[in-house]
Amino acid sequence: MTAELALCLPAVLLVLLLVVTLGAASVAQLRCTDAARAGARAAALGHGQAEVHRIVADRAGDGAAVRIDAGPDWVRVQVSRPLVSQWWGTWRISAEFSAVPEPSAEP
Repeated sequence: MTAELALCLPAVLLVLLLVVTLGAASVAQLRCTDAARAGARAAALGHGQAEVHRIVADRAGDGAAVRIDAGPDWVRVQVSRPLVSQWWGTWRISAEFSAVPEPSAEP
């Protein structure tokens, strides 16, 4: 019984480590997607870039990089953030969302 446990324990720990890392990557991806969506919506509603950056930083967390591309017919917000793993290094998780600007209230 002890020998089998000694042989299987490293494999079980590796699987557990993979599951936890993939869970963290999934949460980071969801946060980036939500931040990009919220940023694109705010930009489409006419908020300034500082306000869009604040909204994105609030949702994506620390270390998030934001890129806002605005055209006459669309607004695109790209968000990326690092995911640090002690064993596999640093990954960049990113998401992008586009929106159509709302018509302004001014004539």
